[in-house]
Amino acid sequence: MRVLIVKLSSMGDLVQTLPAISDAVRAIPGIRFDWAVDEAFAEVPTWHPAVERTIVSAHRRWKRSVKTAWQSGELKAYWRKLREREYDLVLDAQTSFKSATVARMARGLRAGPDADSVREKGAHLFYQRRFKVAQDILAVDRWRDLFAAGLGYPRPQTAPEFGLQDKAWPAQTVTHRPYIVAVTNASWPTKCLPNTSWQGLIKHAAAAGLEVLLPWGSPTERETAEAIARDHANAKVLERMSLTELAGLLHTSQGAVCNDTGLAHIAAALNVPTVTAYGPTDPALIGATGPRSSHIVAPGYLCEQCGKRLCRHPDASTTTDFVGNRPRTLAAITGDQLWQALTQIQN
Repeated sequence: MRVLIVKLSSMGDLVQTLPAISDAVRAIPGIRFDWAVDEAFAEVPTWHPAVERTIVSAHRRWKRSVKTAWQSGELKAYWRKLREREYDLVLDAQTSFKSATVARMARGLRAGPDADSVREKGAHLFYQRRFKVAQDILAVDRWRDLFAAGLGYPRPQTAPEFGLQDKAWPAQTVTHRPYIVAVTNASWPTKCLPNTSWQGLIKHAAAAGLEVLLPWGSPTERETAEAIARDHANAKVLERMSLTELAGLLHTSQGAVCNDTGLAHIAAALNVPTVTAYGPTDPALIGATGPRSSHIVAPGYLCEQCGKRLCRHPDASTTTDFVGNRPRTLAAITGDQLWQALTQIQN
């Protein structure tokens, strides 16, 4: 049996889908997967041994200039590769209009969540088979439920298996000292811990004889990492690395402390001691998952406003929208708390 997974982004979402593939491999002998994915995160699907081929798009880049993408032949090449094989099932595990359109372009029986379960209303109309999938559960479990329904087996109640245990990761050459990784970037500013919290963590690491390595993904994120590391001899801002190289770096680390971002999911899936800080998002729904993963949740209440990319309450101490209760902000989480949480799961 051959299945096409359509899940284009983001990094954390891709990692959260890997256990569903492991479930399917155990339930259906000989099943193989292809995966339609965006170029920014195309390395992630290749880490699972059951994924034979990735079909890589550049939706964000193409959206900026459809004419250029068409004239260059990229769109035609993508269409041809998407339709090279006929699949027993085309499973949309992103459930947006964009992913549903990609599923519609492929050859095979299309399946996905029903009208009440899709991320974007109306996307379900592109599917020929539809399944009810709970929305108020952890994302890892949500995708395990969808694969089980789509492929016709009972969803295992075992702990999620990400399929990464036998992967040969690149050896890291950044440092010869024991180290932890501090992931200081995130897709929303409201997901980022203040610099002072990171600097407090770095001081604790120095006292324990640990180096702190800081990755980044954009020039702005690099500037932030450099500001955090300044004046700390044990802190080192990394050069730009591929996702696979970063995974190798995390794999041999003593632990990772992260904002709510994709690298937190990778670290947790690798069975690295991982602490992730949550403010405007809910770890009960999207929390980094792994045997040694811990969450620190900012005090206060999760609110609709703070959950948006452009938070209306960057300092919510005076808001009256919540009857005197503060919505969650990360400013209250200290370096002491981060270090304490990390040492607890390292032991």
